[in-house]
Amino acid sequence: MSRHVQKHNKNRLLIKTYLYFALMIVLAATIIAGIFLNMYQRTTRRQYREQLEMQAESISARFREFIANDDYSSCLSYLEILSEIGGYEVWALANPYSDNPMPAAMTTIGFDDVEQENYRNLIYSAFQGKERFLTSYSDVHGCTLMSVGVPIERRNKEVCGALLINTSLETQDMVISEGKYMIFYSILAALGVSFLVAFIFAKQLSGPVLEMRDTALKLAEGDYEGKTGIKRHDEIGELACTMDFLADKLSENEKVRKNLEQMRMDFFANVSHELRTPITVIRAYTESLVDGVVTEEEKVGQYYDRMLSECKSMERLVGDLLLLSKMQNPNFQVEKEPVDLVQIFDEIVRSAGAIAATKSIKIDIRHEREFYIMQGDYDRLRQMFMVIFDNAVKFSPEGSTIHVLLAEQEQNRVKVSIRDEGIGISAEELPSIFDKFYKSKLRQNAKGTGLGLAIARQIALKHDGEIQVYSEVGKGSEFVFILPLLSKDELNKLIS
Repeated sequence: MSRHVQKHNKNRLLIKTYLYFALMIVLAATIIAGIFLNMYQRTTRRQYREQLEMQAESISARFREFIANDDYSSCLSYLEILSEIGGYEVWALANPYSDNPMPAAMTTIGFDDVEQENYRNLIYSAFQGKERFLTSYSDVHGCTLMSVGVPIERRNKEVCGALLINTSLETQDMVISEGKYMIFYSILAALGVSFLVAFIFAKQLSGPVLEMRDTALKLAEGDYEGKTGIKRHDEIGELACTMDFLADKLSENEKVRKNLEQMRMDFFANVSHELRTPITVIRAYTESLVDGVVTEEEKVGQYYDRMLSECKSMERLVGDLLLLSKMQNPNFQVEKEPVDLVQIFDEIVRSAGAIAATKSIKIDIRHEREFYIMQGDYDRLRQMFMVIFDNAVKFSPEGSTIHVLLAEQEQNRVKVSIRDEGIGISAEELPSIFDKFYKSKLRQNAKGTGLGLAIARQIALKHDGEIQVYSEVGKGSEFVFILPLLSKDELNKLIS
């Protein structure tokens, strides 16, 4: 993937994330602004109406005093002052339905002179002792008016007239309009700050995602050393930590894969090397026989014996390779059952005794208990110990002794020691003796496959045990096995 495409994808993620934040902010701001502006307009109008109603009630109270004192001149002067200073248009009307209407000298207009139906309704409600208000557009005034109708009462509570107060909402609309502008500009400023904060948030959110994406691409390309480097205490941080953990696991698996690949290459190289010699020998003998180079009966028999020997060696080598390959498979499990190590060694002594007798080698076996029971594969355990016995006999001088000791250890484990008095192993060779196809250059090991100790080690591991070796040139070698035993409770269950 080119850098241009990667950069485009990065910008696309950042832009999409930012647009989502911005859209959410704009939507929220629009809803809040709409609700707030509506509430502001309604609240302002309501307050203005309540103020007008209070003013109307105050004017009605003053009229009540004027009527009670028959102060007509003061009443008319008061109305003029209201019109000039207060900006109110006040209509004073006598109640034609009252038994004692307000004096005509205090009225400014008659009920019959009112033509607008909406005003007549307000005045009529006032004649009935009710207060009402009305907001409407007036063609005469060329603006929206708020009108309030209130009754004028005498001191005995008789409604003798009505007041109709009109006031222009032009100034109020200007106040509301200015308030809307202030709110609008405030919203714009808030949106600007919010967009900046949204961009920062979008970058903080998309940045780690892009880092993880780059890391994933590196992992896909085989670069398992790449890390996200993200340290956050949230879900994104957990995801980044998981990806880093995955990178570590992939790195470990890659190392294991390389080791296995190297082992496979070494395996085939060693197999090729080991098989090349016997195949070459068999081919040479076969060609000699086919070409008639060798015709003497005795020599022909020797050739056939040598060919048979090489075939047996190859058969043994292939068998050991198959066994070792099977044992090294992590999924391979040996079939375990309760077995007695003492019984295994009794059989080994009988089998190895004949081989040891050819070199007058004695086998001294000691065990502290009559039996040592463990879960294991009888044949595999016998094969493991026979490998050590075979080497002990092979590398021990005539008339020597092989010492075997079985001793119980702590935590239900047994120590099995097989020690010879042979030529020993040098310190340089000790680390390599369990490697596949490793053979010493001694003549005693000329016919070996180099797989015996590797097989023995795998058998020990499959039985949850371990194998150790101690040796010194000229003083013999000691192979020590540490194997698990059945506990007393397990033995009791087995017996019962």
